[in-house]
Amino acid sequence: MSKVSGERMPAYEVDEHPFELRHEVKKLNTRLDQLADALEKSQFRDLVENYSNPKKRIISNLTAGIARGLGLSLGTILIIALLGWLLSFLVQLNLPGIGSFLAELLKYVEAARHS
Repeated sequence: MSKVSGERMPAYEVDEHPFELRHEVKKLNTRLDQLADALEKSQFRDLVENYSNPKKRIISNLTAGIARGLGLSLGTILIIALLGWLLSFLVQLNLPGIGSFLAELLKYVEAARHS
């Protein structure tokens, strides 16, 4: 009997459908095992621990920022060096119009580098 209204609840007894209930429980257990494995593989626990601890979060973000800054600096240096090499190569080709412009540009770069 229901305690709130005094009405009788439907009689779904476990003995009525034991096979179906066991089958559903097995399916649910299998699904729970799959979810547990997925969470374990995704290292969800480590992620939650990392974000719940401010000290770990600060160290993690600081390290990531340093790595990004270093990567950006190295990438910029590499691109500028390649562009400088390409410009000097184009000057050596002595192309009309472009060669004189690039030679003038390289003079400005050399002057800025020495000052």
